[in-house]
Amino acid sequence: MRIVFLAEKRDKESKKRYFYLKEKLEETGFLGKNRFDYFDLRLTDRNLKKIKDCEALVLFIDIEINRRIMRDLPHLKFITTMSTGYDHIDIESAREFGIGVCNVPAYGANTVAEHTFGLILNLTRKIWKAIDRVKKEDFSLENLQGIDLKGKTIGVLGIGNIGKNVVKIAHGFGMEILGYDRTEDKELKRKFGVVYASLDYLLKHSDIISVHLPLTKETKHLINKENVKKIKRGALLINTARGEIVETGALRFALDKGILSGAGLDVLEGEEEIHEEAEFLKRKEKINDWKTLIENHLLIDYENVIITPHMAFYSLEAEKRILDTTLENIAMFFMRKNKNKVN
Repeated sequence: MRIVFLAEKRDKESKKRYFYLKEKLEETGFLGKNRFDYFDLRLTDRNLKKIKDCEALVLFIDIEINRRIMRDLPHLKFITTMSTGYDHIDIESAREFGIGVCNVPAYGANTVAEHTFGLILNLTRKIWKAIDRVKKEDFSLENLQGIDLKGKTIGVLGIGNIGKNVVKIAHGFGMEILGYDRTEDKELKRKFGVVYASLDYLLKHSDIISVHLPLTKETKHLINKENVKKIKRGALLINTARGEIVETGALRFALDKGILSGAGLDVLEGEEEIHEEAEFLKRKEKINDWKTLIENHLLIDYENVIITPHMAFYSLEAEKRILDTTLENIAMFFMRKNKNKVN
């Protein structure tokens, strides 16, 4: 049996993950005569031939597995993604081809929630601006006055594992909490005073809107050019979920018109293409030019926007949980058992 670890590009983090998994699989005896290979070439028709005999794939969120790839890997039986989200995998085609798909649920529930509040506090207290100013030996307070979180209303879009942790932290700050979800959690309502509301109501009454929904057909562009006009004037938008949930044009419109006073983004719509373009330009030694090509999409010119490079999940503890759960998923596959299966 051949298992292949797919990496989008050669980088130290991917190599570290691969060697950690390989070492643990060897220690537990699951590998035996089986192979566990590292593969960091793009999945073109030509390169797919090099892994045509693989039965299992281990990958991260930045690698798309579509119907064509599944069709061209006739022995593939199992895919495990080192992420909670699995919208980068064609689940319907996997089901059709009899390929099991597993994820890592809840590894970053508190981790992403903590990063969310890191973005919120940076925006409300202008921390990043103050740090930049002090580095220039300027200790003035001009234009650095912030706002309190206590008494403000946060609207949480999606109250799953991450959303629940956002609710708990928000309650600790003394915030009022609006929730938007298909199901209502009675315990959250009782313990933390969560008021479940329609999307329109949440947009109209929230001082801070925080996105924690999975990306589906229903949630793509959930915040769009039509309903962005309903947002409470001066609100902040935080997105640590998926970039495509917020329509980029609508976000820029809201910022330009002053509907939103700022945004904290750990994800961007089409961020994979942005990464590829940046890497291409670096290889061509045009580092100074790449900003002009993608600055609109990155929103990097907005003084009231903070962007982090899809790192909300990236803590030492969360990384350990990701790898250990991935090991468990692989082990279950060897034993012909299913755990954390999403299809």
